[in-house]
This record gives sequence, structure tokens and C-alpha cells, in this order.
Amino acid sequence: MRVVSLVPSLTEAVAVTAPGLLVGATAWCSHPAGLDVVRVKGTKNPDVPAIIGLAPDLVIANEEENREPDLAALRDAGLEVLVTEVRTLEQAFAELVRVLVRGCGLARPRWLDEAEAAWQDVRPPGDRLTAVVPVWRRPWMVLGRDTFAGDLLARLGVDNIYAGHADRYPKIRLDELNAAGADLAVLPDEPYAFGTGDGPEAFPGLPYALVSGRHLTWYGPSLAQAPAVIGAALRAAGR
Repeated sequence: MRVVSLVPSLTEAVAVTAPGLLVGATAWCSHPAGLDVVRVKGTKNPDVPAIIGLAPDLVIANEEENREPDLAALRDAGLEVLVTEVRTLEQAFAELVRVLVRGCGLARPRWLDEAEAAWQDVRPPGDRLTAVVPVWRRPWMVLGRDTFAGDLLARLGVDNIYAGHADRYPKIRLDELNAAGADLAVLPDEPYAFGTGDGPEAFPGLPYALVSGRHLTWYGPSLAQAPAVIGAALRAAGR
């Protein structure tokens, strides 16, 4: 079987489960390291003719990360496109089974069992905190309603203060973010690469957690380590 993945986390999931199955992936597909496949540009601007030229049996996409016109063009060319939707941890596990087992015809991987077990063992602290969770700056954008990352944080005892916003990724002025009354700021290193010198200074006096974006936003093998990795970052912020 020949597979093209337009979703970084699903690229890793397929490549780890069945090396050699992937023939194409986006330029943003950074895991596993050393993945040797044809790069078909980005998630938002895939090289549709290049994908068609690879003659894949299946193209894996996501309703949030990929644009419908690009997916429609692939379907019009006769390709099978599997589109995932992941907004909760349960959805992530279900969609991984759909992609790997039903879509790619693979056996259920051990890492998926390990990931489910890791999250079943999570016991959040009794005292919950609220957080503002930026994903971009210039302009500032934060997690809003119905997000996978927000669901993971909630399971670890941290509630997204904008979870009730009408938008999934609202643009909020920095002064409003600082006045929102959050207990801490959670700063992932993707899609915007927040770091020690880029992000915390915008929230003076507010505790902050620098978090691995791969563990907070990807649904794949990283889910097995995500509770420990995210939890450690939250504890470092005084959670």
C-alpha cells in the first residue's frame, strides 16, 4: 500500500507503525527523524499534482489542518482521501484506529495501547487552575472551544479560560489576555515557537509553563509520553 500523509502527527503514527508504507508527507512532518519520503509542501498548500503523481492508495488528512479545496482536488483525481476530526482524546484514539487499522490495513500497534494506558492512569490534582494558552502572536491567538490541546490540559487539572469562546482559535488582544484572570500561561513551542525569551515576558507576574507542542497538540506515538511531559512542564510552573 502507498500512503501520503498531510498531517504531521498521523505521519509519525503511520511511519512508526509500518515503516515503508508512506511515500509522501508534508514539509512540516518532522517525526520520526530521518523520514525519507517525497515532501509535498505544507499542510495548507500541498502540491496537489505531486501527490497525484505519487499514485497513493490513500491520502490521510485532517479537517482542521488541511483545506477542503485541496482535498476535493485530490478526490477529483480519483484518490481516496481519509479525513480525520480530532477534538478530544477519545476522538484521537478512535481516529488512530480508523487510520491505521481500517484505512491502512495494519494491526493495532502496541504504542496505541501504551498511550491509552498512560492517560487512563492520569489523576489530576484536586485544585484546578485556569490558563490562557496562546498558539500564535502578532496577532495573539489562543485556544478557544473544542480543542484537542484544551482537552489534554483539562485532564491534567488545567482548564482553558477561553474554552467557552465562540471561536476555536480566537484572536485576543494582549491586554485582554492579561486581564482574563488566568492562574498561568501555557506556552507551547508550536505552531508558534514560544520559548524562554519569547512569550513569558508578555505575561508579567503570571506563572508560565513552556510545553512541548508535539506532546500537547499531536495525536500519535507521542501520546504515550504526553501526560508525563506536559505534567512536568506544569509542575515546573508551580502547578
